[in-house]
Amino acid sequence: MARVDSHLHPEGSFDVDAHPVPTGREEIWRFTPLKRLRGLHADAALAADAVRTSWTAPDGVRVETVSGEAARELRGVSGLVPNTLVSARILAETEGTLLVDVPAEAELTEPVLVEVAGEGVDPTGGAHVVLRFGHHSSAVVVLNHTGSASLAEVVEVVVGDGAQVSVVSLQDWADDAVHLSHQQASVGRDASYKHVAVTFGGDVVRMDANVTYAGPGGEAELLGLYFADEGQHLEHRLFADHNAPRTKSNVVYKGALQGEKARTVWVGNVLIRKEAEGIETYEENRNLVLTDGCQADSVPNLEIETGEIEGAGHASTIGRFDDLQLFYLRSRGISESEARRLVIFGFFNDLIRKVGVPELEEQLLSTVEQELRRNVLKGYEPVSTGPVA
Repeated sequence: MARVDSHLHPEGSFDVDAHPVPTGREEIWRFTPLKRLRGLHADAALAADAVRTSWTAPDGVRVETVSGEAARELRGVSGLVPNTLVSARILAETEGTLLVDVPAEAELTEPVLVEVAGEGVDPTGGAHVVLRFGHHSSAVVVLNHTGSASLAEVVEVVVGDGAQVSVVSLQDWADDAVHLSHQQASVGRDASYKHVAVTFGGDVVRMDANVTYAGPGGEAELLGLYFADEGQHLEHRLFADHNAPRTKSNVVYKGALQGEKARTVWVGNVLIRKEAEGIETYEENRNLVLTDGCQADSVPNLEIETGEIEGAGHASTIGRFDDLQLFYLRSRGISESEARRLVIFGFFNDLIRKVGVPELEEQLLSTVEQELRRNVLKGYEPVSTGPVA
């Protein structure tokens, strides 16, 4: 059994029987609509063929599905000890593991692209993915989730000493998809890890993006972008576990939501352990509420066990359109609907520009543009402007 990380991360175990089926009263499940998960949080089958997985990779990168003893040796390779029933079941019951292996000192000029495509909500499925980056390597891996599916997923990331790594997870599902994803990273000594989560599609999407450190000097940047439409539930939970000295973490998530019963949840947690002297951390979440009838929850947390740190802080906002921004645009002959679209586009644009992959940034800007045109101009009655109380 692993030690208790924090009140938001209970004691973990690889033993499936050690994890009860969640009821919704638990702290880590209280926001999630369990009845809409199709049993993935409980006893639903975890079929390996519920989604199709394909990939393209530069020369020298090993990408393959491994099984048997080779797959078992990869379970928990990131230091993950499951603290939910679904992640414990995936590590115990799924037969194969998709392995992306970037050699030490490799400098990739093109990203590795892994396509995860669903063709229906039945059967329910489970998947285990391991992204392993050798020491002093430089690489980008993109996980692109599309189509209809009911998928529970564990992604483990191992960043070698001195490596410079980006992992981008795109959730562009069809409207009926359900996706539970636990993405866990171990960052080596003096390494740099960037994780980007972009969520637009799906009926219910819940992602845990966690990071720990395998040595001093590691840095992690966790970025996120989400847009919830009518009836969608999009939930992102972050955990930066500073368990080594002189490590850094920076979290920036931005979301917008509109339409009846659109729901977003962001829970950020930073734990600074006694041994983590000289660390720096900051977490920020900003939400733009576009219409009445929707709800955004934002819960930042800091747990500090030592006073010997360089800096720690957090910020969280839930707001509406800014009157001055809209007035400025309207005064220059721009229609109200177009002015609102431009404000939202600008809200997301600066975060997208931090992804660091030019071709992917352009793709995301195009996706945001399509999402805004498809949704913001649908004719919803806009929420009154001004700050939320």
